[in-house]
Amino acid sequence: MELFPAVDLRDRAAVRLVQGDFGRTRHYGDPLALARRYVDGGATWVHVVDLDAARTGVPHNRDVVLDIARHVDARLQAGGGVRTAADAISLLDAGVTRVVLGTAALETPEVLAELAANHPGRVAVGLDHRGGEVAVRGWEHASGTALAEALDALAPLALAAVVVTAIDRDGMLGGPDLDGLHTVLGASAHPVVASGGVRSVSDLHALGALSAAGRRLAGAIVGTALVEGAMTVEEAVAACASSG
Repeated sequence: MELFPAVDLRDRAAVRLVQGDFGRTRHYGDPLALARRYVDGGATWVHVVDLDAARTGVPHNRDVVLDIARHVDARLQAGGGVRTAADAISLLDAGVTRVVLGTAALETPEVLAELAANHPGRVAVGLDHRGGEVAVRGWEHASGTALAEALDALAPLALAAVVVTAIDRDGMLGGPDLDGLHTVLGASAHPVVASGGVRSVSDLHALGALSAAGRRLAGAIVGTALVEGAMTVEEAVAACASSG
């Protein structure tokens, strides 16, 4: 299981939202410095989300994302506001390893299908949900699509991963949605990356031990627990490496 330490961007700063609420933002300074700290601790991936772009579709923090891609010695998984093929390709061409589509995956599935076919292994889908219903446009709008329905629609595509976020757990340090993730593992043949609620090394061990249909999680995104000091990057990397 890979560790994906998170760098969420708002107004060019590193932040964390509580339960996806833009009115409950915590600030953590320079995003490039944060990404470098993760890599210095042993992380080989960094997960970057442009939260402003996720809401509006306008790449407000694109230059910050590209700075991280250029200056941090790690693979970069980047999303937030990737609405078109041109958006995704510009990120991939600039050094981003994997792009994550969320809103576009539901609203313009033909764009996702084209990208997945033309860039195998480099396109993922973010499914951020509340109570099993996928949310879009920066988590602020309900899509009307159930998580299970979205997974079924993605089944034919050659995706690098599906990134599943339990919004109500995100930023809360209350533990991951183990039951929900177990269901996702059983329902999808794609690699699954878990996000939301991780608070401790024991949570990472629990995620690593999840198994359904003979499959385990491909990765775990951790944000608040790292920036708040609930665990170190080194501890998180070791916990993920020991899974399975």
